[in-house]
Amino acid sequence: MENTKIDYSMIKGWGIDADPKNDPTYPMRNRSKDDHGGYNWDRPTQQPVNIEVLHSNERPNVTAVFGTSKPPSGLSGMIRRKAFQYGEGSFAHWLPLVLADRVDEVEGIIDDIKKGQFPNIFAEKGMNAQWKYDKAGFITSVAVTAAVAAGAYMWLTRKKD
Repeated sequence: MENTKIDYSMIKGWGIDADPKNDPTYPMRNRSKDDHGGYNWDRPTQQPVNIEVLHSNERPNVTAVFGTSKPPSGLSGMIRRKAFQYGEGSFAHWLPLVLADRVDEVEGIIDDIKKGQFPNIFAEKGMNAQWKYDKAGFITSVAVTAAVAAGAYMWLTRKKD
């Protein structure tokens, strides 16, 4: 059984990279040192770091350019800081970042209400379109949300013996 040759030719696309003339990276593999002149460039000027910038602990420094629109703050910022203590290959990095996004959404709603602006969550979450085009999915998501909220309420308000 080990020496039996298997024919993969019936699989669509199998061996598509076998022909070096059809491989887009093929010319790059055969370049000499003289050909690499186009790959050398000066590092762009470092953007000034005047706010807190979270970056991977697998990098020694921040990238040359980074976003500054919303620095980490509040509870979501604390969660993000904790997440960036772990490497990018870890669930302990990515799952807290997903949680921090959800917490940041709630913080934004609370911030809007503090400013006297009441958000139209129904429209902003796309519920109008979902009601129009996917009523069954909308009803299911509302029912699941209500069930989870009721279960959480019952669990949090239960009497402890």
